Amino acid sequence: MTTLHITVGDREQLRQDALQFVRDVDADDLDTQDGTATLQFGTYDDFVDSLTPLRLELIRAIAAETPESMREAAQLVDRDVSDVHSDLKQLDVLGILTLEEGGPSGAIQPIVPFDRIEVHIDYPLLDRGDADTAASA
Repeated sequence: MTTLHITVGDREQLRQDALQFVRDVDADDLDTQDGTATLQFGTYDDFVDSLTPLRLELIRAIAAETPESMREAAQLVDRDVSDVHSDLKQLDVLGILTLEEGGPSGAIQPIVPFDRIEVHIDYPLLDRGDADTAASA
C-alpha cells in the first residue's frame, strides 16, 4: 500500500511542480516507484469542496471494509446509494480511489489503493504583497 500526499495552496509551487513533472517526463526521469502519490489543490476552498467529511468517512470505510459494490459502500456509511455513487465518481476523478468493473458480485467495486492520507495545507494569513507593505511600515 501507499500514502496519498495531499497538498493545498501555493499556486506558484503547484505551477513549478507541474513544470518539473513535464521536464521529468520529457527526460524519461520519472520515478514512480517511491510508494507515494500526490494530489494537489490550488486553494483551501477546492480542498474542502472535494474532500468533505462525508467523503472522508466513505474513503475510510472502503479502505477498512473493502465493499464489493457501491451499494455495499453506501450501507457501510448509512447513506443513500445515489449520493454515495456521486461521491465515488468524484473521488475516482480525483484519483483517491478506483472503480473497478466486475467486482466479486459483478458490480462496480470501489477500491482505495492507499493505506494513509497525509495533508499539507499552506494557508497564508497575509497576502505576500500585504506582508511586504506591513514590514516596511
